[in-house]
Amino acid sequence: MRPMPLEPSERKVPLGPRLRAARQARGMTIEELARTTDLTKGFLSRVERDMTSPSVSSLVSICDVLSIQIGTLFEQPDVQLVRDGDGPKVNLGGVDTVERLVSPRGEGRLQVIRSTINPEGNGGNDLYAVAADVDVLHVLAGQVQVQFSDNVWDLGPGDTLTFSGHEPHNWRVLGDEVAEVIWVLVPALWSS
Repeated sequence: MRPMPLEPSERKVPLGPRLRAARQARGMTIEELARTTDLTKGFLSRVERDMTSPSVSSLVSICDVLSIQIGTLFEQPDVQLVRDGDGPKVNLGGVDTVERLVSPRGEGRLQVIRSTINPEGNGGNDLYAVAADVDVLHVLAGQVQVQFSDNVWDLGPGDTLTFSGHEPHNWRVLGDEVAEVIWVLVPALWSS
């Protein structure tokens, strides 16, 4: 039986930006990386811009200094798409609202929820808190009022309010327009 030759994949692996991100995440300058690896600053700059490919031994040296495993440079990024209208409906207790989870179901770092709120829609009768360290409300359309125990904020399209989810609050739509808002909760309240 004759061996069947395989053609290489057409996929180009962007090593440079990944190496640059790893270096910058460690607060290391390109000069420090050059000095530590005994490679030139110019060579490392070309590698980070994907203008040249490092040898295996150079790549091993760079990865050792940056404390990353070589294999992670070749992994496919974890990218997940949730199309408009495809996210599952959720119920966070809002009155006259349709809420959809638009971040991936299993994402535990944060949750993004898109709410369509009818006129006079609200978060209920009482102030409430959620188990999120950070709660972000971004208004896409309409007018929304957010109430805290000591303050009230009126928000319109393009406005964003960031606060601790542990802080008791409530919200309601102002006027007779439907409001569209995005809630971002960090960390996620639940994951499935």
